[in-house]
Amino acid sequence: MNIYKIYLDHLTRLLFQFKSDNDIKFDEDEILNKITLEPPKNSDHGDMSTNISMLLSKYLKLKPIEVANKLIDYIKNFPGVEKVEVAGPGFINIKLTNVTWNNCIQNILLNEQRWDETDLGKGKKINIEYISANPTGPLHAGHARGAVFGDALASLLKESGYNVIKEYYINDAGSQIDKLVDSALLRYDECLGQNIQKIPDGLYPGEYLKEVGQELVNKYGKNLKSHNKEKIFEMVRQVSLDVIMKIIKSDLLRLGIKMDVYTSEKDIISGNLLNETLNLLEDKNLIYEGELEPPKGTNSDNWERRKQLLFKSTDYGDDTDRALKKDDGTWTYFATDMAYHLDKMNRTQGDLINVLGADHIGYITRINAAVKALSNGNTSIDTKVCSLVNLLDNGKPIKMSKRSGNFVTLSDIIDSVGRDVIRFIMLTRRNDQSLDFDFKKVTEKSKDNPVFYVQYAHARCNSIFKSANIKEEDLTIKDFSSLQSKEEIELIKFISLWPRSKELAAKNHEPHRICYYLIELSSLFHSLWNKGKDDEGRKFIIEDDKTLTNSRLCLVKAVALTLRKGLNILSVKPVFEM
Repeated sequence: MNIYKIYLDHLTRLLFQFKSDNDIKFDEDEILNKITLEPPKNSDHGDMSTNISMLLSKYLKLKPIEVANKLIDYIKNFPGVEKVEVAGPGFINIKLTNVTWNNCIQNILLNEQRWDETDLGKGKKINIEYISANPTGPLHAGHARGAVFGDALASLLKESGYNVIKEYYINDAGSQIDKLVDSALLRYDECLGQNIQKIPDGLYPGEYLKEVGQELVNKYGKNLKSHNKEKIFEMVRQVSLDVIMKIIKSDLLRLGIKMDVYTSEKDIISGNLLNETLNLLEDKNLIYEGELEPPKGTNSDNWERRKQLLFKSTDYGDDTDRALKKDDGTWTYFATDMAYHLDKMNRTQGDLINVLGADHIGYITRINAAVKALSNGNTSIDTKVCSLVNLLDNGKPIKMSKRSGNFVTLSDIIDSVGRDVIRFIMLTRRNDQSLDFDFKKVTEKSKDNPVFYVQYAHARCNSIFKSANIKEEDLTIKDFSSLQSKEEIELIKFISLWPRSKELAAKNHEPHRICYYLIELSSLFHSLWNKGKDDEGRKFIIEDDKTLTNSRLCLVKAVALTLRKGLNILSVKPVFEM
């Protein structure tokens, strides 16, 4: 049960009643889409605040504060309302009775599996492409952040009623694959006994390539190089990709991630999708032969002007038109990516979300333009950029990984701290903000470690049930009128905020909001628990008052239940003992 939605429904009914009583006309859809009902920034101002007066003022030709004063008498009659006040230029603040909040806890526990359900997505398909690391080596810390963000977002949207497709785009074409093949051949020679003292500049140095070299020996023995150059390339390419994608998939599985779809860039290029894309753009008169201006910061004297096949991306908000073919007549990466997005749209028949690394931030406008053009504006795309992760150990940058050659692998991090810590900590900052991942801090048992703080809250709930010698599922759900303290009511209010918080996180594609919510919920709970250390009457278990004890234990159950719901979205297992 979303108490904010309940009172928003009350406001909607008020709107039509007010319209009838005052014989006025207004755009119902406009107002209904813009009405807000949210917690005030200052809790002393009430429990809910609405902007309805501002929306009605232009139709009534009155100041918002005058409209607000007319609406107060209506809102006072809403069930469960204790006080209504006008604030600022015309906001209406609503305070609910303690009985209303007590009833919230009762309803939550009587409907514990479904109380936070939402059908925001209404079954609509949505494709989330994330990670999509080049298949040239193991995943690293930067990939870990994108992986966790994308997977948590997928889980959040699925929980919110969307039909979610999780997709990985394999960049298995281009110069990086040429480099991979050369690197693998060197390791093949090494496995056959050749002494490789130094990895030449320009090749991948990681020891994971020894696995590729050994697999080549296992499959082709000493005869690999007896074939022609083209066949050798394809043989090495396929084995290299198979081995490395196996490593990547294994690391993702260790992180709790399993993709629904893997799409190959090479398949996009070798198929008919590029021609299909080109024909579609041609039909729309969106491609032409033209010359591009030099990129910003480029000396125009060094810029070679030439006729190119260009896409009119400026028609769709991009800052320049984009080339579709290179000097040698092959397709640009952008052209291939356009075809890939057309493929995604055809398969998904819904909206798209791309999760990219910080180095792709300049790519957003052009791919957004492509999707708008190819879908006639009918497909929305939201591109989320995950900023850098700084790996530290007690404040100092950590050493590079020998296995990777030049970076710390995801596998290294999982080995050090475990999947749940990674999944939680990676969401403790907004995706577009840089994040410090300090191995010492994320494993220490202190309130400064957010994952410990939240897990400790859940474990503390469980310890309270043990002290009361009762199982959580055996609690009696009945009258909660004995919950009257300010801290108890504030905790109930915050628990009741969960469905709204989850829905806002889903609407904005911001899974970090779930993490923030859990941290704040844990803080409120720990604070309430600490009250009992100074005041025996504030403990959760009062030996001579079974009614009060039961009510407080039920409140603890509501906390534990909500913590588990949030952790489940993050795919983090709750801890029951610490």
